Amino acid sequence: MKITNRFKSAQMMRSIGLSATVAVFIAGCAGIPPTEQMAVSKAAVNNANSAGGNEYAPLPLRSAMEKMDAAEQAMRDKEYELARQLSEQAQVDAQLAAAKARAAKAQKAAAALKEGTKVLRQEIDRNTP
Repeated sequence: MKITNRFKSAQMMRSIGLSATVAVFIAGCAGIPPTEQMAVSKAAVNNANSAGGNEYAPLPLRSAMEKMDAAEQAMRDKEYELARQLSEQAQVDAQLAAAKARAAKAQKAAAALKEGTKVLRQEIDRNTP
């Protein structure tokens, strides 16, 4: 009976210790500037812009840029967790804008290719006796 109580006490102490360690770790992470995430997000926004996001996906690109601006403001205000969240959201919006731009360009190229094929077929049909 005493062994069981000691075992339960030891388990409870380990659980409390683990919970305290996790809480301290999380609190510590909240004070670390998300500089790497910010850099990745900025690169994603630049990539979306280069991919033609302004022309083919203006809404997600604008959303990404606004969130990136807000993340930079949060960094200046030392609100690192908010900066991290906004930066991650900006990255996702930028990736969406880039994907939409690439898809639109691919559709445009496919339509041009289809039109070229149609013209060639008409030319072949016209020259065939």
